[in-house]
Amino acid sequence: MVIRVLCADDLPLMRRMLDLLGQAFDDVSTYSRWQPEDGYLSQLLSSQTFIAICALDGDDVVGGLAGYVLPKFEQQRSEFYIYDLAVSEHHRRQGIATAMIRELQRLAAARGFYAIFVQADHGDDPAIALYSKLGVREDVLHFDIEPADRKKETRQRRVGD
Repeated sequence: MVIRVLCADDLPLMRRMLDLLGQAFDDVSTYSRWQPEDGYLSQLLSSQTFIAICALDGDDVVGGLAGYVLPKFEQQRSEFYIYDLAVSEHHRRQGIATAMIRELQRLAAARGFYAIFVQADHGDDPAIALYSKLGVREDVLHFDIEPADRKKETRQRRVGD
């Protein structure tokens, strides 16, 4: 197994990682159907505020981690938010997710990040067990707030139905 931090030249791996995430989350339309253009992905992968890590078994992408560097305003430091993490069904329970997080920890130390954080859904016991093994649990509430124009579109669609 090889754990690899992706760079701008890794577009084929990033696309395969997106496909893996879509399959793992049962959300192929979000992750695979309308993937960004090469220029967008290349710029994202070369950005200082985005990190993608994949696990390779030979040529097969079997795990993926993606997230964002969040520069803080209250102090001169950054945190990292793991946005997505998944391992293919046939490769789970082999330490792949832990290995990707360990690589992120190494990278975070090298780049001077203050903290790494992630959220898990209630009922996702494997994720909760993994994150509990690696970090300290905080019970928080999460709210999705739509931008104003999306709220207007949603109301218009309801009225037009």
